[in-house]
Amino acid sequence: GPILCFVGPPGVGKTTIGRSIAKAVGRPFVRVSLGGVHDESEIRGHRRTYVGAMPGRIITGLKQAGARNPVFMLDELDKLGRDGRGDPSAALLEVLDPEQNVAFRDHYLNLPFDLSRVLWVATANVVESMPPALRDRMEIIHLPGYDMEEKVTIARRFLVPNQTEASGLRAQHVVISNAAVEALIDRYTREAGLRGLERQIAALCRKVARRIVEGKAGTAADGTAKRVRIGPKDLERYLGSPKHDPDRPDESDRVGLATGLAWTEAGGSILHVEATAMPGTQGLTLTGHLGTVMKESATAALSCARSKIEDFGLTADVFKDRELHVHVPKGAIPKDGPSAGVTMATALVSLLTGCPIRRDVAMTGEITLRGRVLAVGGLRQKLLAAARAGIREVFVPIANEPDLKEIPARLRQQVTITRVSEIDEVLKAALVGFDGRSHRRGPGSLPKVGVA
Repeated sequence: GPILCFVGPPGVGKTTIGRSIAKAVGRPFVRVSLGGVHDESEIRGHRRTYVGAMPGRIITGLKQAGARNPVFMLDELDKLGRDGRGDPSAALLEVLDPEQNVAFRDHYLNLPFDLSRVLWVATANVVESMPPALRDRMEIIHLPGYDMEEKVTIARRFLVPNQTEASGLRAQHVVISNAAVEALIDRYTREAGLRGLERQIAALCRKVARRIVEGKAGTAADGTAKRVRIGPKDLERYLGSPKHDPDRPDESDRVGLATGLAWTEAGGSILHVEATAMPGTQGLTLTGHLGTVMKESATAALSCARSKIEDFGLTADVFKDRELHVHVPKGAIPKDGPSAGVTMATALVSLLTGCPIRRDVAMTGEITLRGRVLAVGGLRQKLLAAARAGIREVFVPIANEPDLKEIPARLRQQVTITRVSEIDEVLKAALVGFDGRSHRRGPGSLPKVGVA
C-alpha cells in the first residue's frame, strides 16, 4: 500500500494518528525516532565482524513488535543527520521502496528479509528539509494547526477531563469555563498544536488540587470541598501573568504600516511591516532579522514600486537624497520565506503616496518586478492567524484558488477572502484614498509622515 507521511507543526496529533491506524487495523504499533540519526548502520545494522555489532532499527523494531506486518512509524523523518559515516536517508530508500524492500538485507542478519507487509507511516514538521528522493516515495498528507473553536472543543472533551483525573480531582471539584480555555489559548499558549494548552490545563488542575487539600476552597453543606469555578479573570492568580500579548492590528490606519501573514512550524501569525523615509543616500535599509529570501522580496518590492512611480502621479525625484527603511518588528525572531513581497510593496507605496493602510486588512503573496502576485504556502494557517487577530479581510493570490477549497466554512465566515493577481488590486483596496494617478506631488515632495 502507499507509504503515508504526515507533515505538520508539533502537537497536532501525527503520532496519535499512527497509533489510531494500528488500532483500527488490529496490528502492533512500532515507533522509531529518526531525529539526529546520522549513521547508516542505524538503519542497515552492523556486520557481525565488528565488536558490539547489532541489527539496525528496522529489524529491531520488528523483533519488538513480534510480527512481520506491524504499523511502523518513522518519526521525525525531516531531522535525519548526515556525516562521513554514511547517509541514513539513502538507506531508507531501500526500506521504503516497494520494489526493493521485498528483499531488504540487514548487515547483521546478512539475509534478505521481506518488508513488503509492513504498513509504513512517517512524520515530519516540514517537507523542504526531507531528501527529494525519499519524499518521492511517500504520499504527503498535511496536518494543519487547530483553530480556536477546535481547540476549545478538544479541551472540553479530552484535555480537561484527562488532566482533572490525573491531578486526583473529580468532575464536581473544578469547572473551567470555555471563556477561560479561550484565554488560555490566546494569552498563555501560542502554537498550532495542543501540547502547550495541555500543560497549562495540567498546571491549573494541580493548583486547584493543592487549594482543595489546603482547605482554601471552602466546604459545601455536605462537608465536601466546594466546586472551584475558573473564569478568565482567575487565570492570572493561578498561572501568573500572561506569557503572550494577543496578535492584534494597529489601533488606527497608519501610513507605511502594513499587516502581513507568516507561517512557521508553530502555525500562523500576523507580521507587521513598517516603512519610513529619511534624508540620506543609503538607498534601502532592511532590519528585523530577515533571511535572504525576505531581503530579496523587499528589493523586488522596491523595484516594482519604482517602476510604477508615474502611475502614482509622482516623479523619479521623489527618491533623490532620501533613504527608505523597511523594518519588521520582533527582531529577535528570525524571519524568512517568499510571502512578504506584497506586504512590503504595499508599505512602500503607502509611504510614497501618503495614503494610510487599512488596519483591518492583511495580505500574503510574493511579488514579481512587473507586479504579479504569486502563490504562497501555509494558507490555512495564515487565515487562522488572521481570524485570531481580528482581521476582517485578507488578500490572497488568485493562484491559491485550489487551496481555498479546503478552507472550512466556519473560517470563511470570520474572514473575507479577496483573490488578487496584481499588486494594483491590493493597493486600490488596502490604501485609503488611493486611486492611481490622483496623487500628484511636486518633485522631491516625499511625504514626511511615517510610522510613529
